[in-house]
Amino acid sequence: MRDPLPNARDLAPARALPLVSWLLTCAVMVAVMVGLGGLTRLTGSGLSMVQWNPHHILPPLSEAQWREAFALYQATPEYQLVNSAMDLAGFKGIFWLEYVHRLWGRLIGLAFALPLAVFAVKGAIDRPLARRLGLLLALGAAQGGMGWYMVASGLVDRPEVSHFRLAAHLVLAVVILGLLLWTALDVARPKVVPAPDSGKARRTLVGLLGLTMATIIWGAFVAGLHAGHIHNSFPLMDGNWFPVEGLRLDPPLRNAVENPAAVQYVHRVLALTTLVCVTLFGLWCRLARLPAAARRPLALAGLFVWLQAGLGITTLLLAVPVPLAALHQMGAVVLFALLTWVLHTVRSG
Repeated sequence: MRDPLPNARDLAPARALPLVSWLLTCAVMVAVMVGLGGLTRLTGSGLSMVQWNPHHILPPLSEAQWREAFALYQATPEYQLVNSAMDLAGFKGIFWLEYVHRLWGRLIGLAFALPLAVFAVKGAIDRPLARRLGLLLALGAAQGGMGWYMVASGLVDRPEVSHFRLAAHLVLAVVILGLLLWTALDVARPKVVPAPDSGKARRTLVGLLGLTMATIIWGAFVAGLHAGHIHNSFPLMDGNWFPVEGLRLDPPLRNAVENPAAVQYVHRVLALTTLVCVTLFGLWCRLARLPAAARRPLALAGLFVWLQAGLGITTLLLAVPVPLAALHQMGAVVLFALLTWVLHTVRSG
């Protein structure tokens, strides 16, 4: 990617630091949001709030308001088919996590929009940067809408959200985080001197990021279809390399996105391919002529991909314990961020 911020080259460090700190803070907040989203799904909290009122911030404050919220939840498929024995106290238990998740999303919007306005008034943002920040603001608003579009799919006739919408919601969050990180790095280090092997590394990294994103997408499919609760063995799937029920849908390609057993298989293959490719890329880079700035994020990515694989395997073997599953989802975001950082260090000048 070429530097889209020509005027950023003239930013003094004192002027760039507040922008960089702000963008990185927002990126961390998005990563935390991904973790909260995973926890709401894993704890069955995601469908507890059945209305989308972006302008409402406060939770139910009176007993009457709590009973009204509970009555709305009692009309949903999740309550009627899964939680029909739940009382008001149990409802409050699942409500609060989803409430914090949505509140955190609003806080991200404020943490981005208010400083953006301040920086714009002070003239600290040039036109190219303003366009990119405007895009990020629009993507953040779209993410809120996507979140409700996902939740709405679980309020009609089935007690779970569409795994396709879940994947779209997660992918958009990862894209927003990647753009925040890339923009912060652009502002912090706008001048780049390509090393001799930077072109090869850049092309490979684009492929690795695509592979990582595909792994994240199928991980979301696994989560949405509860596919982590079956075939809890590794490397074989209950004694087979390919699950015996992996081709029960017609046409066969439907299995890759709708059959839980086949979806888990595809996720396994993508994850192991990512592990091997990132490891081999790291070994090649030890001999390649790359910018010195690429060494640290590359080393971190090379180590972290093994930690992420270990988390995934352990989560599977233990039948998806909530803490490990949430860490595994966060790990995917961290790996994507590390590879984005490496790509930024080897981009063309």
